[in-house]
Amino acid sequence: MTDISSEMVYPILPIYLVVTLGASPAILGLIEGIAESLASLLKVFSGYFSDKIKSRKPFAIIGYASSTLGKFFLYISNSWSYVLFARVIDRFGKGVRTAPRDALIADSSEKGRRGRAFGLHRAMDTVGATIGVTLAYFLITRFKGNLKTIFLFSLFPAFLGVLFLFFVREKKPQKEASFKETAAGPRIAGKWRALDKRLKLFLIFTFIFTLGNSSNQFLLLRAKNLGSSIPGVLLFYLIYNIVYALVAYPASRLSDKIGRRKILVLGYLFYGLVYFGFALNSSLNMCWFLFGFYGLYTGFTEGVEKALVSDIAPANLRATVIGLHATLVGIGLFPASLFAGMLWKFLGPASAFYFGGIMGMFASAGLWFALRGL
Repeated sequence: MTDISSEMVYPILPIYLVVTLGASPAILGLIEGIAESLASLLKVFSGYFSDKIKSRKPFAIIGYASSTLGKFFLYISNSWSYVLFARVIDRFGKGVRTAPRDALIADSSEKGRRGRAFGLHRAMDTVGATIGVTLAYFLITRFKGNLKTIFLFSLFPAFLGVLFLFFVREKKPQKEASFKETAAGPRIAGKWRALDKRLKLFLIFTFIFTLGNSSNQFLLLRAKNLGSSIPGVLLFYLIYNIVYALVAYPASRLSDKIGRRKILVLGYLFYGLVYFGFALNSSLNMCWFLFGFYGLYTGFTEGVEKALVSDIAPANLRATVIGLHATLVGIGLFPASLFAGMLWKFLGPASAFYFGGIMGMFASAGLWFALRGL
């Protein structure tokens, strides 16, 4: 329900900013960098306090409710500063909810089956996204391009998503031996040296990759830049979500059987190829294939990454470590989106995608060596 709401809004937001409000791609990068970085920086703190009070559900409710409020401010916006405020509130909610929610999923699944658990979550998330984009397409054609109408309609599924959370029942985490422990508990206590070596390498490569992983809204803006109409942009994004939804569960489940490493390496390889494709492409028709392959990247990585971190983290600090992973990603998101916007403005759209493609290839090669045995 939440992703029906979010993805009604997300693919039209760059067009609303750049075309309707007259903001530049650099402003788009600034807004997305600030909003996404805030979300990720909050995740380690919400994860820590979730572990501390041994509860996940309240953080999820507060987080999803905040995102609903952010969409209301987007509806009443009349300048890019309003959009910034709306995105900050929305991403604040994401920052509060993500690590506790992911820990709730991990707590409720067995260690050897977490890939499929997170894959199911990502698949359902993306089914909602597919429905949301489809609704946005029909609304924008029905109301002749009135984007604010879509913002208004997005509030209804967002509210229902919060309502359903009150029926969730928590399952307390089972103790697992992942780190050396003392009578006082795990010795991790926030110390980097206590982390598993492979987890540390994974976090480092994830951070480096994030520096080239700018907001998806630049992909949508690129399609518009190549001559797509607003409904056309929505259809491209719909293809991405359909592929993502179809791939997320089987890819994550396969990682339970053959290991996380092979799936993640392949996913980052797809990312690099897609970004090189966007850099070289000058045909609108080729965007159908590029958005489809981008769905493969997301489907191969998001659920598998969460399962990998959950496997290695100690049970009673699982939300904290999940949040740490997200925070490291967040540190890189702001410069990534801002840098992509500046490259686009001063050197042209292709330069932003060349940089992302190089970083994707580097991450793919690095993870192949860093995750040996997984």
